[in-house]
Amino acid sequence: MGYNSLEACINDLEKHGHLIRIKKEVDPYLEMASIHLRVYQNQGPALLFENVKGSDFPAASNLFGTIERSKFMFRDTLDKIKLLVDVKTDPVKALKNPLKYLPASMTALSALPMKGEWLAPIKFGTTQISKLPQIVNWPMDGGPFVTMPQVYTEDIDKPGIMNANLGMYRIQLGGNEYIQNEEIGLHYQLHRGIGVHQTRANALGKPLKVSIFVGGPPSHPLSAVMPLPEGLSEMTFAGALGNRRFRYFYDDEGFCISADADFVITGTVEPHQNKPEGPFGDHLGYYSLKHPFPLMKVRKVYHRKNPIWSFTVVGRPPQEDTSFGALIHEITGAAIPSEIPGLHEVNAVDAAGVHPLLFVIGSERYTPYLKERKPQEILTIANHILGKNQLSLAKYLFICAKEDNPDLNTHDIPKFFQHVLERIDLTRDLHFYTRTTIDTLDYSGTNINSGSKVAIAVAGEIKRELWAEMPPSFSLPRPFQNYKMVMPGIMAVESPTYTSEEETLSQIDLLNDALKIYLLDGLPLMVLVDDAGFTAETINNFVWITFTRSNPSHDIYGINSFTEHKHWGCKGPLIIDARIKPHHAPPLIFDPVIEKRVDQLGVKGGALEGII
Repeated sequence: MGYNSLEACINDLEKHGHLIRIKKEVDPYLEMASIHLRVYQNQGPALLFENVKGSDFPAASNLFGTIERSKFMFRDTLDKIKLLVDVKTDPVKALKNPLKYLPASMTALSALPMKGEWLAPIKFGTTQISKLPQIVNWPMDGGPFVTMPQVYTEDIDKPGIMNANLGMYRIQLGGNEYIQNEEIGLHYQLHRGIGVHQTRANALGKPLKVSIFVGGPPSHPLSAVMPLPEGLSEMTFAGALGNRRFRYFYDDEGFCISADADFVITGTVEPHQNKPEGPFGDHLGYYSLKHPFPLMKVRKVYHRKNPIWSFTVVGRPPQEDTSFGALIHEITGAAIPSEIPGLHEVNAVDAAGVHPLLFVIGSERYTPYLKERKPQEILTIANHILGKNQLSLAKYLFICAKEDNPDLNTHDIPKFFQHVLERIDLTRDLHFYTRTTIDTLDYSGTNINSGSKVAIAVAGEIKRELWAEMPPSFSLPRPFQNYKMVMPGIMAVESPTYTSEEETLSQIDLLNDALKIYLLDGLPLMVLVDDAGFTAETINNFVWITFTRSNPSHDIYGINSFTEHKHWGCKGPLIIDARIKPHHAPPLIFDPVIEKRVDQLGVKGGALEGII
């Protein structure tokens, strides 16, 4: 089966106990987000807000809140899609075993988009931006945002749906300097397909036509976030995944309309016309700040009969978009490793905000005639990864050799760190990339999109036993007296509030003078933090603090460090300064007034008895 609408999906989820309706009026300003976050944290059901204050339209969220529910929605097509991706990755498999891959060819029949104006459900109605649910998720957000959009653009040089791009880029509906109902903000990050389309339109001095779809079958938003290979249309994937051809037509102004979408916002982006967009509470757990981004001039806002607005809440992971990542991994499997020789496994660590931390397993086969392995092939693989699409936004890349432990798993964070720290040679294994691009949402760098990277490549036998506790004789100099062990080999050191780079260098000198007298081989990593207790409380806290609050070129130090022929290393513990810096974006914090109000609605610990 395949859903023909968001409404059909919601009815099916409700029938099987995966969704509840919230009948009481709920305020889209922070309340809806607070309810969603509590339910998500308790792995609760999908939500349908039937009475949104200030809007006539109901809104749904948390559809993808668990991987089990996500797989349930695609229960009839998921296995077939995995076969289809497998064939795409290695076509020879289909020739060797045609019967096994026959369902994949049948699934492909539903991939071709279907065009026709008759596909519109009777006639789409129209509304205004201000009448849509004005959902604000976090207190410092610059206005209401669309958080589950499917942004459609076409290549002005090669028009048509087969060369189009469908991506999930956030949309600011109001606030800042936007003229209400006439202008909205369009934010997209580096390495996105829409950027190519806008560049080509700009070169011709022409406006870029944009259609923003909201709602529709769940295969549509999932396709908008799929990392598809170049030349494979998201609309064809949506058809195959949903077992229903992507239906579309063009309105009288030439804008593409998804016939199955609940809402469609059409408009144009003129060359080089920007307005401030943001702040926005984002998936790294901080606000992305106000910056100039493309201005979209609204033409029309369509909606189908009985439409449902679709939204999510992003914040410090894990959140609902975590299930997107898990489902994508379920579908693509070995697709990415097959594109890079010697690559076995990649994990963009969700708990660290995805792009800040990448775990990789590759092969080390360059010199099999030598008994002692050292990083060679895995460095080639690391360079390949850092030049590949969105993987190139990785800031910390840890890569290990599969031959050292065939059972190593990139999704087991403590075990992966243990493997790395037992084998790392701090005089050899750190490789920096300075003054380069990082994730747009990462404010640890020197400016927006600007920062550094480090590849840490580890291969060979175990070199040390990691310390779970420090020797009785060990002590830190003032003011670094409080520390907590995160796990064996990793220490969180509570440090003075960051003031300047000069002060930090002085503090590092102090640590170096005090610690260089010790033999600290069992402690390869120290992290300077504002709160050692919070950092060490969970492994998720550790990776979030460490890798979202540090810029490798500026914040990595070491005891007994040296530079030799432009290679930096250290002979004692590695030090990462993960304190909050003045240029960092503020972390996301709940509004206590709103939280108390939601308590009064009866939403406690994920229970919704008071407002259903």
